[in-house]
Amino acid sequence: LNFGGRRKMAAPLELAVCADSAGQLWNCSVWDLYTGTTLLSYRGGNSSPRSLAVLNGEHLLGAQLGKNYINVWELQRKDQLQQKIVCPGVVTCLAASPNGLYIVAGITESIYLWDVSSGALLAILNRHFQDLTCICFTDDSSHFVSGGKDNLVLVWNLCSVLETELSRNPEPRYVWSRHTLPVTDIHCGFGGSLARIGTASLDQTVKLWEIASGELLLSILFDVGITSVAMDPSEYNLFCGGVDGNIFQVSLCALPVQRTKTFQSDKENGCTFKGHRNQVTCLSVSMDGSLLLSGSHDETVKLWDIPSKQCIRTVSQKGPVTNAFIMPTVASMFNPDCKASVALPKFSKHLQAAESSADREGDGMMLRIGCHLQGREERYLEKSVRLLSTASAAADKNLFGDGEYTKIRVAELEEEVKKLKKINRELYDFSTQILTKQT
Repeated sequence: LNFGGRRKMAAPLELAVCADSAGQLWNCSVWDLYTGTTLLSYRGGNSSPRSLAVLNGEHLLGAQLGKNYINVWELQRKDQLQQKIVCPGVVTCLAASPNGLYIVAGITESIYLWDVSSGALLAILNRHFQDLTCICFTDDSSHFVSGGKDNLVLVWNLCSVLETELSRNPEPRYVWSRHTLPVTDIHCGFGGSLARIGTASLDQTVKLWEIASGELLLSILFDVGITSVAMDPSEYNLFCGGVDGNIFQVSLCALPVQRTKTFQSDKENGCTFKGHRNQVTCLSVSMDGSLLLSGSHDETVKLWDIPSKQCIRTVSQKGPVTNAFIMPTVASMFNPDCKASVALPKFSKHLQAAESSADREGDGMMLRIGCHLQGREERYLEKSVRLLSTASAAADKNLFGDGEYTKIRVAELEEEVKKLKKINRELYDFSTQILTKQT
């Protein structure tokens, strides 16, 4: 490669991106997958688990651990923190769409969807009942999948979310509720809307789903809770990281074909990667399916040769590993003179409809897909609900003066809901501790 008249060594085809919770030396580092040489490091804060993402091959996003903002770097300007995206709450998971148009973030039990070009907050999705733990897009950006501490996995059709009016709550395409303990990781395979989805949980199972039909294809039971999951590009094998530090390889093509399998590590010879001393938090497979990258709470990132199950490289970190994945090399990463094609705008914390026109900047215009189709045919039930709401509001206004009683009653109900949510969260935490307690 020749940058500015200076000839440099050719960049590797694939890179490993890693981050730990300590953040003493840097937020995250990038190293050569085949030599282990550290190539880049991005400074400023530390990223929370499953909250490091590459946006459109130009920006690196990392949600600050325990804080309500997202750090943004230009890939080639590693020492300069470009901006901070302030969010309404602490971000627990983050993903950027492969087409570079959207960002989704889990904030407590809600999903926030932003438009990258304008910074507008397009939707707030409230269908989880506990904090989100993971979220990811399909490779064609048509769907995104979320998982949380409420044991639920939700599949969202991006087009349907964008078509829904702001006054209505979008509904997920599927609600998968087969897990009995918190969902810890999600992996989206190739194929867009026809992809297969792997979900991991502390209930000691990994489940394989199909987006096209919404059906459960396979459920695998392990001896320990599973904290990370990944598939190779050909989707012949499933890799599952456990709380005990072991990584289990499950063949998806082995006969006989079964809907349920039990993986017993003491009987499955040659199907376990052993080396980590604590739970495995991240897994990623190289493009050719020969290398497996893993991160763990034992403060190490390991690179494995999949056919031999041998660890070929260990990179020590300063704290528990929160993010580790393999990505194709972006040429601009090694060219300091290269600039992002589009500067990121200021991201909104409020829905577009809730903002006053005075707060909206520039001459830009946001289009909502399918808005002209909304409400053409009002259903009978929807019409009944609307009429009842109108009648109730009129009655309140006549009896209590502009709905004062209704306002008081709504405030009381909101307070009651907050109390119930708190009790529900405490019950979940208590039951999770009891069920996962080591004997």
